[in-house]
Amino acid sequence: MDAQPVVSSTPLAGGHLLSAISTSIVGILRDHYGRGPMKAKTYALDDIVVVVMRGSGFTPLEQTIMDSGEPDRVIAMREEFQRVMAERYTQTIEELTGRKVLAFLSQAHVEPDITMEIFFVDAPLEGFGAAEISEPE
Repeated sequence: MDAQPVVSSTPLAGGHLLSAISTSIVGILRDHYGRGPMKAKTYALDDIVVVVMRGSGFTPLEQTIMDSGEPDRVIAMREEFQRVMAERYTQTIEELTGRKVLAFLSQAHVEPDITMEIFFVDAPLEGFGAAEISEPE
């Protein structure tokens, strides 16, 4: 059963939006990976959404590979999993933010156990700004 994103008729904003994104992404992971992270935190800045997950733990398969001295294979497996999940993640972010996802990047790290999901959306999110510096012509 797929995790259902938290969606209401009133657009979410501020901390409610960030919390809904964290909860939804963790739910997707739990449904499809068999476990979720111990901590998840979502950041929004202008047109970027970053979900940082810590302490996902390793499955028995991943731990066996780690114990054999091949942590790079675990990272490669996790990155492949994130590639497979990209459409679900993207759909969730689009539903929650009301913005179109233009790009999705994912990065996994073994020690410490951190995974980052980064979404670039088509317009700034209300209430989350940034200062832009352009080189003068």
